[in-house]
Amino acid sequence: MNTLVQMSPWEALLVLGAFALVLVRWLPPRPRRPVTFGAAASVALSGAVLGVLGLRWQMVPVLAGAAVVLPFALSPLLRSARRRAPWWLALPGSAVCLALVAAGPATVWALPTPVFPAPTGRFAVGTGVLELTDPERPETATTAPDDRRTVVVQYWYPARKPPAGGRPAPYLGRTEHEARVVSGALADYSGLPGFLLDGLPRARTHATFGVPAADGAGRDGAGGEGGEGGADRFPVVLFSPGLGGVRTQNTAWAEELAGHGYVVVGLDHPYDSAAVVLSDGRTIRTEVSATGDDAEDERRAAAWTAVRAADLSFVRAQLGRIDSGEIAGPLTGHLDTARVAAAGHSLGGGAALQAARQDPAIAAVIDLDGFPHDPTPQPFRQPVLALTQAIGPDTDPEYLPKLTRVLSLSAATTYRLTVPGAAHLTFTDAPLYLPPLPSLVGSLDRTEGPRITAGASLAFLDAALRDGRGDPAAALSAYGALTVHRPGGS
Repeated sequence: MNTLVQMSPWEALLVLGAFALVLVRWLPPRPRRPVTFGAAASVALSGAVLGVLGLRWQMVPVLAGAAVVLPFALSPLLRSARRRAPWWLALPGSAVCLALVAAGPATVWALPTPVFPAPTGRFAVGTGVLELTDPERPETATTAPDDRRTVVVQYWYPARKPPAGGRPAPYLGRTEHEARVVSGALADYSGLPGFLLDGLPRARTHATFGVPAADGAGRDGAGGEGGEGGADRFPVVLFSPGLGGVRTQNTAWAEELAGHGYVVVGLDHPYDSAAVVLSDGRTIRTEVSATGDDAEDERRAAAWTAVRAADLSFVRAQLGRIDSGEIAGPLTGHLDTARVAAAGHSLGGGAALQAARQDPAIAAVIDLDGFPHDPTPQPFRQPVLALTQAIGPDTDPEYLPKLTRVLSLSAATTYRLTVPGAAHLTFTDAPLYLPPLPSLVGSLDRTEGPRITAGASLAFLDAALRDGRGDPAAALSAYGALTVHRPGGS
């Protein structure tokens, strides 16, 4: 990703001016004066503008380097003697200031504001947020007797083209304030200083809040009916994020699916997700923690997975109310509630598998590198796509055997796709904004992980939820090493 693209024009001007100030000491005498004054003016102007618009932390070392070198660059031009420091003193000073200035674009490249790939489907993408409370289920994370389980969901859907001037939705929330709260919580959950992720609240997606749902066939690229409910109804994919993750953590994936005619519903799981901002302004932070005892941690993971599976089933049951208009919104009359898949990343993938076993109304499952934590796995009927990271010596040795056992319990054909160069976070938006370290986000290009995740998901969903799409094995094989589990053990 081009670093200059990630910097605003004023930031680029600041960096170029600071570099010029550092290098002016080594220019021939004739251009030294105009370059010095021009660079100093550029730094002063861009610094002042950025101070008003909002200074990103990546620009602080650039300003520091410019501030240190500025007196040494100007003083020879302002004194009649015009003496300069000897080269053997100036050289290390210039090197230090160059390093400070270079740290700006380097950190912009390593920790950029995410730029989401444009959806390739024929639909524009709309989005919205709902808060849903299950009156039948108590909230087990609190002691209040009247507290009922509440989840916050965000949905992405095929939409009409938004009006000119429509503002794209923020990445991590309904508002930039909510995005900053969630960004700080994600950094805290990861053990990072909050400022390292301050590009996330600045990010804008390709979705627009509240635009009308699309008219026309629900089947992307083809005419005919989009589902049993009619031509304007779209299949639904429920999504559970990873442990401590949030509903928007797979926005690039969700927008790509929505552009191809699916409604994606991402869940925040209170007391598990890093931060859940409720409509009354309260923020519920995660209470998830590891004990260091493997047996106890697995017991807790199984409990969290069970709660998430129940959340997925609850939201699936609410789709009828959303489609009927009982819960008002742009999706009224547009949901194909007979074609619903459950998907998830990491712990959310395990929850999707468990939800499918418990809820026969779920028609298919996508597990994005998720470890099954169901303590009593049982046969189930749905087809599954499991995407896994590249398996190496650091991979949990129980992961593949347990996943394979669960996949073999399905009465339908299941697929396990191992993506070369992938790491655990490859299947999320993380490659778009975290440093490109193979151990962290894999060795693929920043946008390649989200592209493969969405492409494989679409190939599977088109076969599982739409008629006439055939076996997805050939399409899936293009993305990595494919293992197919067919009923009967073949």
